Amino acid sequence: MKKLLPIGISDFKKLREGGYIYVDKTEYIYRMIKEGGGYYFLSRPRRFGKSLLLSTIEYLFKGEGELYRGLYIEDKWNWEETNPVVRIDFAKDIKKKEDLKEKIYQELRKNYMWNNFKMPKEIRDESILLEELIMRISEREKKQVVVLVDEYDKPILDVIEDKREAEEVRKELKGFYSTLKGLDKYIRFVLITGVSKFSKVSLFSGLNQLKDISLDERYGNICGYTQEELERNFKEYLEGVDLEEVREWYNGYSFLGDRLYNPFDILLYLDSKRFDSYWYKTGTPSFLIKLIKEREYDVSELENKIVKKNVLEKFDIEEIRIEALMYQTGYLTIKEVYQKEYGQEYRLGFPNKEVRISFNEDILPLVLKDEIRENIADKIIEILKGERLDNLREQVEVLISNISYVHYKGESSYVIAIFSLLYTTGLNVITEDNTNKGRIDLAVIVDRSIVYIIEVKVIEREEEKGKAIKQIEEREYYKKYMNYEKIYIVGIEIDRNKKRIVNYEYKRVK
Repeated sequence: MKKLLPIGISDFKKLREGGYIYVDKTEYIYRMIKEGGGYYFLSRPRRFGKSLLLSTIEYLFKGEGELYRGLYIEDKWNWEETNPVVRIDFAKDIKKKEDLKEKIYQELRKNYMWNNFKMPKEIRDESILLEELIMRISEREKKQVVVLVDEYDKPILDVIEDKREAEEVRKELKGFYSTLKGLDKYIRFVLITGVSKFSKVSLFSGLNQLKDISLDERYGNICGYTQEELERNFKEYLEGVDLEEVREWYNGYSFLGDRLYNPFDILLYLDSKRFDSYWYKTGTPSFLIKLIKEREYDVSELENKIVKKNVLEKFDIEEIRIEALMYQTGYLTIKEVYQKEYGQEYRLGFPNKEVRISFNEDILPLVLKDEIRENIADKIIEILKGERLDNLREQVEVLISNISYVHYKGESSYVIAIFSLLYTTGLNVITEDNTNKGRIDLAVIVDRSIVYIIEVKVIEREEEKGKAIKQIEEREYYKKYMNYEKIYIVGIEIDRNKKRIVNYEYKRVK
């Protein structure tokens, strides 16, 4: 019998008993529990399998060994040894501090009920109620308690645009989480998961034993599917599928392990066999887009952005870096790691075709009038596939002439518009592409056979004309792509004052 796709299934027991496919992650769970210690923190983008991970751990500690038959951990775990579990889920939308207090109270009430305790009516302080719950369970069972927290940061992210309200919510959560630091003798294991990573000082003050595995290569594959896991576990659903195209659309996330698929994305694709922006559509990053607009951020820098490790690990209400926000929420991922004397640096980029297209469709309205952007991407795809480079100039001129005056902030507006427009085509677009003689502005790969090397310059004087294509030729940027069937080089030069193309040249070099 064909196993079912686990779309939307985050309960491990339901998944295993219902005949759904399970990608075995118990090796990572075993390592975490047996080898590393008791208190862990993990951040991953939304819809990446964090809830299922917590559920898998929950039933493990409850000793339900029949659910783990055939899995890595089956013959390694002592099924006679169990531990009570307290699980808290902050998935509900929060609009203000009072909503959070009520949500915490509800979660605690459920845990009191699950453990057959009456919740003390005279106590309304959530931190005291949590402390009382853990101590009472441990003393009654004569065992240490397991604490699992899902979406720990969602209450803050829900109100992040209102700094005052976000600060109030943070204070409330800080007091709640800090309760754990004084309960060490009652606690066996803790795992706190979420999307963003707030600093320990701002949210986990005093919880020094909390070990962050978000960028630990040993746990890089703990959530999400690798290519090998996809092909091994979903073989029946991959018949007739172009695996390379699937990889381009949905693979590419990295947390210093293998390249990963977001489970939500790939499962919906396997169900319908239609390419679409499944993950992106589940949550429009309105705050992120608003932040980019307010700061006039040059999104052309996002592809191949180099950052230090501490940038990705820092996210606070008072200081929100766009690169950190985009990485933690899944719109950027780690493409390459550089080991420096002072530590690691990461090259960031869009993880895959889905995110690249969808994100830049959201960015384009910041610089381009609404009525223009609707059809221009399709026209550019036809032009590049048909190698009609004279027509490409026409479309770029239309693009530039219709950049909204409201959003015109200088030469970066032209670059952002061209980059974003090319990204929305869905073609493989590489920005700031490194060669041994410099960096290519844009490399556009079409149908795995044609490559366009594009250099964009903003000039002020007549004598500057021709320097864009000259730079490509002198530095031999095209040599990086000599294994492709056809290579074109394109120079686009825009007059800073006249705000139009004043020179456009192209050549086929192979």
